[in-house]
Order: sequence, then structure tokens, then C-alpha cells
Amino acid sequence: MFEFSLHVATIAALYGLLALSLNLQTGFAGLVNFGQIALFGCGTYGAALAFNNQFGPVVGLLLGLVLVSLVALFFARLGRSLGSDYWGIATLAIGQILLTIATNETWLTGGAQGISGLPQLFTGSTRLQGHLILFSVTLALLAATWWLFHRLTQSKFGLSLRLMREEPQFAASLGYDLDGLRRSAMLVAAVPAALSGFLFAHYMTFVGPDQLFSTETFVVWTMVVIGGLGSHAGVVVGAILTQMLFAAVPFAKDFFALPSEYVAAMRLTLIGGGLLGFLLLRPQGLIPEKVGSIRG
Repeated sequence: MFEFSLHVATIAALYGLLALSLNLQTGFAGLVNFGQIALFGCGTYGAALAFNNQFGPVVGLLLGLVLVSLVALFFARLGRSLGSDYWGIATLAIGQILLTIATNETWLTGGAQGISGLPQLFTGSTRLQGHLILFSVTLALLAATWWLFHRLTQSKFGLSLRLMREEPQFAASLGYDLDGLRRSAMLVAAVPAALSGFLFAHYMTFVGPDQLFSTETFVVWTMVVIGGLGSHAGVVVGAILTQMLFAAVPFAKDFFALPSEYVAAMRLTLIGGGLLGFLLLRPQGLIPEKVGSIRG
């Protein structure tokens, strides 16, 4: 039971990094990214490609950061000529294109079979010790990302992002460089997403295109909406609650003696139901954004 709880906590922390990343883009900069899982995939495939070519994890991390920076800059570039709604659709399309490449370019990505056998990043005297170390590192990264994003969004940079989110034309008239703000927001948000993917790849020891399905983006969206757009603490709480609900699904299946195929359906129901319920009944989320607290 302890190993299972540790697994759920580790996945929750990894998704917490993804949720903080999406929240900076959407909750503060107003960038409606429906291709968030593509940023995560840069981290996973960076680790996998380095391993497949007999390079170490350091090269995998660097490759993931390079890939995610390129994708983030491309996302930001699209924002120059597309409105927010069309930009969101475009990011979803790019995510699907990258999924198609990962599925079909067998020589590079392993195709539908993926790449397996990645080494665990941390080893102890037992496998459990290695997982405990990975969880501690992930938790430290989550705390550091929360602190950094909190500081950033409480600064003038955060005020600029909020102004771009609320009144982009007014912000432009005041002389703000909206393209530069989009680039900065995307690049800063991309780093924890890639780190999450990199750690996830070495934790699961497998990378495949099924990890890049668009439904995974909406899992992260569910966490952000439940926690509260624009609230760093809220989206982390949303990630923890969502993962706890997902972890309870197999137990509910056994309790109600449901067939195994109901597990995936129940997971999708939780995603859709959680999004719809909070959007209708509590759109501000569990921990609403605090306004008027910008310093500096």
C-alpha cells in the first residue's frame, strides 16, 4: 500500500509541475494552450532519444530543454497572427501533428511501440529507495517552481502578463511588447513541463505516443480549472485531488464489480465531469486568484 501511495504522490507532483506551467500560460498570460502535452512530450522524448542513442540522462535533459524551447517559441510565434481562440485550436493541432510524428517515425521514436528500458535516475539499496529519492527531487522541483512563479507573477512582469490577458490592445497602446511577453511566458512555462516529462520518462522507464494523447492535456486543464486559474497553490491542490480521484477508480471498479474496460471510461468521465461541474458551479476554482497583490 505504501508503494502505491508513493506512486500516486509522485505522479501528482509531476502533474503539479505541468499544472503550474499551464497556469502561467493561461491563468496569467491568457494563452489558451490546448497543446500542453506537447511540451511534456519534449521532455519524455528528449530522455528517450538520448537513451536510444546511448547518451546519458544529462544529454537527455538538455535535448528535452532544447526541443521544448523550440516548440514554445513556435507556439508564441503563432500568437502574432492568431486570436486567442484560434491560437488554442492551433496549439491542439500542433500537439496532434507531433503525436502523429511520434507514432509513425519508427526509425526515430520507436513508433507505436515506443522506447523502453530507460534507466531509473536514482538507485538505492532497494527499488523503493530509488523511488523515494525521485519523489523527493520531484517535490523539491515542484516547491521551487511554485516559489519562482509566485515571485514572477508578483512582480512587474506578472502585472504585464495580467494586463495582456485582460486588455491586450490597451497593453499594446501603453507600449508593452506583446510578442516579447508571449515568448517569455511560453519559455518560462515550458521548462517545468519538460522537466516533468523527463522525470516521468525515467520513472516509468518507457516513452510512447500514448502518453501524448490530447486527453492528457485536458487532464491538466481539469487540474487547473478545479484548483483555480491564476492561483499557484490552487492548481497544485487540483493536481493532487485529480490524481487521488484517478487512483480511487480501480478500487471503485472492484467495489462495484465492474468490468475492467470501465476504468478508462470512468477516468474520462471524471475529466469531463470535473471540468463541466467547476465551470458551471465554481468557475473561480477551489482557491481563487488573488487580485491587487502585485508588488514592485
